[in-house]
Amino acid sequence: MNNPQQLRYSKEHEWLSAAGEDGVSTVGITEFAANSLGDVVFVQLPEVGTTVAAGETCGELESTKSVSDLYAPVTGEVTEINEDVVNDPALVNSAPFEGGWLFKVRVTDEPDQLLSADEYTAFTEN
Repeated sequence: MNNPQQLRYSKEHEWLSAAGEDGVSTVGITEFAANSLGDVVFVQLPEVGTTVAAGETCGELESTKSVSDLYAPVTGEVTEINEDVVNDPALVNSAPFEGGWLFKVRVTDEPDQLLSADEYTAFTEN
């Protein structure tokens, strides 16, 4: 699996982009998680304007295999959700790092436990 070097990763298999000048980062699930889930058929995302807390559940991903919680990798306010993924959940499987992103968040607190791409790759290989 190819985990983009510019992203950071949680042990719950979410990825986080670096924050832009506006302090907003993009969140998605990793290719490893998408492959483990199987075909994603439904996505429930946090509402715009809500505050998510690092490590806490903020949505769900339903696949043909199971229902899995979505965890916030950081604390902050949700500024946008990916309506394309809501309308076509298969994007999570086909493009987890591009068109399959889930939501954007204005980060107010970031935990120290986020992993680099190399650390995340090692974590998933164990």
